[in-house]
Amino acid sequence: MLTKVQWLYCLDEMEQMFPDAHCELVHENPFELLVATLLSAQCTDVLVNKVTKNLFQKYKNPEDYLAVSIEELQTDIRSIGLFRNKAKNIQALSRQLIELYNGEVPPDRDLLTTFPGVGRKTANVVVSVAFDIPAIAVDTHVERVSKRLGLCRWKDSVLQVEETLMKKTPIDLWSKTHHQLIFFGRYHCKAQNPNCPECPLLSVCREGKKRMNKIVPQ
Repeated sequence: MLTKVQWLYCLDEMEQMFPDAHCELVHENPFELLVATLLSAQCTDVLVNKVTKNLFQKYKNPEDYLAVSIEELQTDIRSIGLFRNKAKNIQALSRQLIELYNGEVPPDRDLLTTFPGVGRKTANVVVSVAFDIPAIAVDTHVERVSKRLGLCRWKDSVLQVEETLMKKTPIDLWSKTHHQLIFFGRYHCKAQNPNCPECPLLSVCREGKKRMNKIVPQ
């Protein structure tokens, strides 16, 4: 397992690689970010941004999503996976926002997870990006990189990965670390073809060492 010193080394290297890592979901306010993040489940940010470009021009607030039929909303997001369930959740959370929070997204992770279709990952993204509250959202990239490096165990749940990251990462770096891990996993340590030979983290990476040993036996 990675030591804290090794993990801090990894953070420094990712800072050098991706100093401008950020949320790539296009949005203008917390509500749009909430909707975009919900739509991004099992879907790429690129596709979500293509859909929300028109979606956010048509729907400005929770009331707008409730002013149309579920069939119309489904049609507007049809190119996104699980669009039927996501449309249902968007309307349900819009109703909850209006009834309980005057249409405003609450800056509280625990409250956000009470909304339909909103889990810890989505809630952490919203509080971190929209409200600048320290949080680490564990998506597929964050989980993959954390386990490949050896920061977490292969059998760890998403929640355990999140807890380990929070424990070993200084709180003032949580949000930045979340984005840099995503960029590292999305553009460098990819699921199918990780760039191990040119990786600055190879010397401490559990999986990278194994892969390189298979290529060039020691």
